[in-house]
Amino acid sequence: MSQPDSAVTLPRAGAPVSVASTPNIRSARSLVLGGSLVMLMSMMMVNGFNFAYNVFMARVLGPSEFGHINAAITILLLVSSVSLSFQLVCAKFVARNENFSAKSAVVKSLLGKAWIASLILAAILFAAQKPFAAYLNLPNHWMLGLLAIGVAVYAPLGVKRGAMQGLCSFPRLGGNFVLEAFTRLVVGVSLVVAGYGALGAVGAISAAVLMAYLLPRMPPDIRVHPTAGEPASFAEAVQAIVFFIGQVIINNVDILLVKHFFPADPAGVYAAIAQIGRLLYFICWFGIVNAMFPVSASRQDQKSSDAIGLPLLLVFGISTVFVLIAALFPHVIMGLIFGSKFINIGPLLALYAAATGLYSLAVVLIAFEMSKRIANTGWLQLLVSAALVLVIGFFHQTLREVIMVRIVLMVLMLVMVSFPFLRRLWSAPVEAT
Repeated sequence: MSQPDSAVTLPRAGAPVSVASTPNIRSARSLVLGGSLVMLMSMMMVNGFNFAYNVFMARVLGPSEFGHINAAITILLLVSSVSLSFQLVCAKFVARNENFSAKSAVVKSLLGKAWIASLILAAILFAAQKPFAAYLNLPNHWMLGLLAIGVAVYAPLGVKRGAMQGLCSFPRLGGNFVLEAFTRLVVGVSLVVAGYGALGAVGAISAAVLMAYLLPRMPPDIRVHPTAGEPASFAEAVQAIVFFIGQVIINNVDILLVKHFFPADPAGVYAAIAQIGRLLYFICWFGIVNAMFPVSASRQDQKSSDAIGLPLLLVFGISTVFVLIAALFPHVIMGLIFGSKFINIGPLLALYAAATGLYSLAVVLIAFEMSKRIANTGWLQLLVSAALVLVIGFFHQTLREVIMVRIVLMVLMLVMVSFPFLRRLWSAPVEAT
């Protein structure tokens, strides 16, 4: 016979109390909700600074130059698959290890590997800046040369953020994102006003990454002598890389393809639409999934509903509201943010937001699976990202056609990634009450 819920076994006098053995003190839901609130507030500030940056660049430089800047940003976001992979693996194993010396060993090991990866990527981008610039129709290849400076420290920044995330140090993590966005805005505006144009705007992106790496320092709990614990496995690293390669392709490759297939002005308009549409994804990923992931990873014995139900509801609610606003006021939004040259978009903004909302729901399920085990859903996402490239290559007569390709593929992916989760949920044994 099971004990009633009110039966609580108290420790004997003087006995130590294990935090891991008292899950009722801070439930998974309360940790996810508290972390999500902190990260959502941080993301509001980040998006405010990012929008100020984009508004200034779009209004001062116009659609063509704005498209050049966003092409450089998109390359950085593609490279971010490596940085985010290090962040995810670091967060997972920092959360899993119980003592701080073992957590410190995880961070130290990953940091060395991150520097090697970042420096190799930066060298490749710097060496190939001319052909890349020619493909993207950039007027100055030194945009990519400056971007390589930020790439050189991007993966180590991911390890630093993973350490903060794994410790559930959400105020420190959120503050780091805010610092990066604020630095990009201030330095970017200053350089453009000084006459450096799009080149200065791209230089500000690298300056912001450098600042985020320098400040704040690693959490003090991590700055201890490292000892052996549960190390980050190679399989986990492969899983993270596969996931984030798929993620950055899905979120960014359409911008590069449109930049290649369309003239400068419509490509700039599409980049502006994507900036607003991706805002929804950033809110869901940084504000909700970032809080869910370490909580789920550290609670291997929790029921699925403890850490997944609330994030799914939050993402669905935020996405619904976002799409409705985009559908009702597209011209107002585009006109206020980017100016009159960007308002003739029809329903494109709402359609792009709908595609992003569908993708955000799929990512919640994928990230939850990854926090628990090695998941095949990351490979599925990678296949969908490859399909996105191929299908847009065939269907790109109009901007609307490009966005409809995104919607169809995101619906298919959401349906497919739901199957493993639902199968495990339905097959899970019912606990005795």
